[in-house]
Amino acid sequence: MDELQRLILHGESDTLDFKQRVTQPEKIARTLVSFANTRGGVILVGVKDNGTITGIDPEEEKHTLQQAADFFCDPPVKVSYEEVEDDHRTVLKVIIQESETKPHYAKVKENDWRGYVRVKDTSVQTSKVVDKVLAQEAGHLGRLPLDRHENAVLTYLQTTPRITLRQYMKLANLSERRAYRTLVKLVIHGYLRLHDKEKEDFYTLS
Repeated sequence: MDELQRLILHGESDTLDFKQRVTQPEKIARTLVSFANTRGGVILVGVKDNGTITGIDPEEEKHTLQQAADFFCDPPVKVSYEEVEDDHRTVLKVIIQESETKPHYAKVKENDWRGYVRVKDTSVQTSKVVDKVLAQEAGHLGRLPLDRHENAVLTYLQTTPRITLRQYMKLANLSERRAYRTLVKLVIHGYLRLHDKEKEDFYTLS
């Protein structure tokens, strides 16, 4: 099995996204920003959400992607490209590294710029708290040395499957704001996973 097939088999995740086509720079900018603000990632252009390879004209797609990276992301996001052939169809592999100049914002409309981070397989809009965490983390790539409050939640989750913000506030004796910032930081750096589909958000080990 080649590398492309292996990637597709893994499915979309916090570091992988499929796009059949890229036609709107303002939409793809959100994905670029979310990867740059989190742990980096790869977009496979010419692949449907279900993993079917459709193929594309790489030059056309690169033009839209570069426009998005340069003019719809602030600061601009660095992207690199690889063209992968599969059965006479071309898939464009778009590589976004984790950025040292976080936070990045995507242009949603005129004078409206918003931050995004990657959570599971979606780009999630950030709050002011998250933007602050990203700014503090700028320059620290990958996993960070953790303090006792951060280690406390990881130790707790080794014996308990999940934790909520309220439980963590109690556990670490922290204010809601500080507890939330700590959990966000741990999600951004890949230690924790946020689950936000139920009545109350909760966190598990990544």
